[in-house]
Amino acid sequence: MAERDNTLPRDTTAAPVQLELVVEGIASAQAIAQIEQALAGIPDLVYARLNMTTRRLSTQWAHAGYNAAPLFAVLDRFGYRAVPFTTNQAEQEESARTKWLLRCLAVAGFATMNVMLLSVSVWSGNVTEISTETRDLFHWLSALIALPAAGFAGQPFFFNAIRAIRSGEMVMDVPISLGILLALGMSVYETAHHSEHAYFDSALMLLFFLLSGRVLDHVMRLKTRATAANLAALRAPLASRLGQDGSLAEVPADALVAGDVIMVAAGQRIAADGLVVQGQSMVDESFLTGETDRRLVQVGDRVYAGMLNGDGQLQVRVAAVGRQTLLSEIETLIDNAVTSKSRYVQVADRVARVYAPVVHVTAALTATGWLMAGASLHDAIIIAIAVLIITCPCALALAAPTVQVVVAGALFRKGVLMRSGDVIERMADVDVIVFDKTGTLTLPDTSQPDFARLTDGDLQLAGRLAQSSHHPLARALRDYARARCGPLAALDDVRELSGQGVCTTYQGMDLRLGSPAFCGLDTETPTGGQSLIAFARDGAVTLLPVGQVLRRDAVDTIKALQAASYRVLILSGDRAGAVEPVARALGIPEWQAGLKPADKLDCLNRMKAEGLTVLMIGDGVNDAPALAGAAVSMSPTTGADVTQAAADALFMGEGLGVVAQTLALCHKGRAVMRENFLLALVYNLVAVPLAMAGMVTPLIAAAAMSGSSVLVAVNALRAKSGRLARSGTRRAE
Repeated sequence: MAERDNTLPRDTTAAPVQLELVVEGIASAQAIAQIEQALAGIPDLVYARLNMTTRRLSTQWAHAGYNAAPLFAVLDRFGYRAVPFTTNQAEQEESARTKWLLRCLAVAGFATMNVMLLSVSVWSGNVTEISTETRDLFHWLSALIALPAAGFAGQPFFFNAIRAIRSGEMVMDVPISLGILLALGMSVYETAHHSEHAYFDSALMLLFFLLSGRVLDHVMRLKTRATAANLAALRAPLASRLGQDGSLAEVPADALVAGDVIMVAAGQRIAADGLVVQGQSMVDESFLTGETDRRLVQVGDRVYAGMLNGDGQLQVRVAAVGRQTLLSEIETLIDNAVTSKSRYVQVADRVARVYAPVVHVTAALTATGWLMAGASLHDAIIIAIAVLIITCPCALALAAPTVQVVVAGALFRKGVLMRSGDVIERMADVDVIVFDKTGTLTLPDTSQPDFARLTDGDLQLAGRLAQSSHHPLARALRDYARARCGPLAALDDVRELSGQGVCTTYQGMDLRLGSPAFCGLDTETPTGGQSLIAFARDGAVTLLPVGQVLRRDAVDTIKALQAASYRVLILSGDRAGAVEPVARALGIPEWQAGLKPADKLDCLNRMKAEGLTVLMIGDGVNDAPALAGAAVSMSPTTGADVTQAAADALFMGEGLGVVAQTLALCHKGRAVMRENFLLALVYNLVAVPLAMAGMVTPLIAAAAMSGSSVLVAVNALRAKSGRLARSGTRRAE
């Protein structure tokens, strides 16, 4: 997540602005890629991403004076209509599309059953002595049912095919539509010429199975997005803005700007991210931390949109609103996780782009080959239709995205947010897991703090300075100072040096809080297993030992990872005397202490040079370079903003068990992806030669192709649970 600036911007005239649109009818990855490429040349448009899951087009413009007309012109050229995004609009669009797909499926299913009843009568009569007139009547009755039913139920495929042809692209809905139309046209021809066989049942069954797969995929995506919709429900639509004269005005939350002060009454949700400037209360932040216990917030504390205020009244100075809030960033992470392209999805997309032309060529060559072999034009076309139907790569297209959606949803329910889709594959490749110590494996023990050695004046200054730091030791000092001195106002112009501490100049005094070396101490006093933080005022340094306690499930998590044959080690910036007891308590034989951010990154680079894939887990500003440099990384949502921005996945709560759960789910997800690709490959290797050999009718082709898609989608549901291996092998696949 992006690092936040809690100060009021000086000049916002040139600040980038966002425009969210809902694009109707998007149904293929190829269309998305082509639209995004066409949008790239629009003046002042600096970013455009079309999300297939939500059908939301997120755009960012260089300044508020942009002209969006070229954007709408591009969408219109491709045959799509766009409307401004609102939560209600998006819900209405999804609800309408779901109902539309279900209506198409119901029509296809009802028509298929009735036409099959007529077809069974014809098949029975063909082996007895049915009259030509009776057979023709049954065929014409089938046509009367099938033609209008196919025209209605085939809309999801026909519309996409028409758009693709108009824009010059080739998607799989084109051969699907061609196969359906050819089957219906051939059936009408056969009926008009009194033939024994017609294929109305094949065309309808193809539609029914195709729609079943599309509805299943749509419902699976809706299920994952429903979790994100629960987050959207946390938004406060209104806020009480405090005027300069002390008056309150009820305004839409979107109308707030940075620097406004809002009043949050007991029981209300906070409408924007900001800093508490008056009051104290217990707030529910379970959506962020996963913890049900409420947290006490006071003057100087950060609060975020979506938090539920408890029993006190708060005044909050707004720092971020709308799409800039943490709540919106979490929603964006969920969207990215289910729609960004993993390596497997990219492979499937590349195959799909060349597959459609190959399908047409294969069908044409098949028909030509049979004609050269002496088959009739009728038989050659029927076989070509079967090839068109059976070679549809729907199973291949669903192989990875369905698994990605399932895993992302399962991880979110466990409190893990993926920043991109390829996290699944990278997590599954991990060999080594590197933990930071302070704030990751351990938390400060505030039951017996050794902060009493500070005078009341120094304690107040140190506490005010600590409010500008994300380091766990600084937060412990801040909490102790608040308990002793009451609410603390934050200091201005505080600078934080990565891996060292924070400093400022206040009333002519040089104030520093951080490592002993940062505060001017050349030597450290041994304190057993305690960590050290120092406070310096004009060169006078006070050393403050702080005890550490392990996270509640750290021991069990480390044991589980080691039992699954992961190599686990600690890289910490803390002193060796504090790191060694933690490593011993956790049973971690490899550890290093006293490391600067560059040192941690060097260690990761050495392991990478050895061919190892490293998962880095940390929460501090000094961990950001290592998190960015690791093959894959995780950070708690309580970590520094810059750390969260560098991490590939964020986890909520105080437990570490989600690390093992994430690895297990990603292993299972990658295994299921591979299974799905294998199923799709085996299907094509078996089915295509049979169809080309004339051994498959269009009806059987429809059932086989759609059955493979349903099988892949159902198999993807297995990815929602997994466990780490305990048998000495690292892979849990």
